[in-house]
Amino acid sequence: MKILGIDSSGLVASVAVATEEDLLGEFTICYKKTHSQTLLPMLDELAQMIELDLETIDAIAVASGPGSFTGLRIGSATVKGLALALEKPVIEVPTLYALAYNFCGQERIVCPLMDARRNQTYTALFRFDKTKIQALKEQCAVDIHEIIEEINGIGESVVFLGDGAPVFQQAIKEQLRVPYMFAPPCLSKQKAGSLASLAVQYYIEGNVIDAALHKPEYLRLSQAERERMEKEHASN
Repeated sequence: MKILGIDSSGLVASVAVATEEDLLGEFTICYKKTHSQTLLPMLDELAQMIELDLETIDAIAVASGPGSFTGLRIGSATVKGLALALEKPVIEVPTLYALAYNFCGQERIVCPLMDARRNQTYTALFRFDKTKIQALKEQCAVDIHEIIEEINGIGESVVFLGDGAPVFQQAIKEQLRVPYMFAPPCLSKQKAGSLASLAVQYYIEGNVIDAALHKPEYLRLSQAERERMEKEHASN
């Protein structure tokens, strides 16, 4: 089994190919280029390096959200186009599940944080039973203070990762009352290798969809949509 994974949900662009037993290759970059410029060239380079015929993959996994609205749209369009052309199913992996999977096997609670602006974060809470991931709190968009209080209520040590970790570092230091750590840079951002490895489990469980049915899960309205609704409300 070969699963192609693509993650463009945040600042990082990442592609990888995984099997049940191995990570065959991963190409990850975090630089000042748009995902529309990087994803397909990265995929082409990766395929050449591991001598991959895309016709031989079994499914394409994508970070389905939440995350950057633009990044999610680019990733979804890329995956949908490839999957339709190759006649392969799509595996939708929630972004924060894939991000947390960087710490697969971790004994601490894992709390990914993505900066959602306006003092809000896309977040969730996870626990691992070996390679199995269990959600203690499902993906949501909340004020940072809300997730801190929830962690305090659980009363267990936690590891934070994601682009929101440095953004909310001061609030965490001031308000958190349990032992905690921040992930090192090599584990703190999205990695398509983690996404593809988790997607292997999804594929085995039959958790796939037809490419035509795939769409991102934003969790909340975009800033433009929120501003439009605020203007409409103010005018009424």
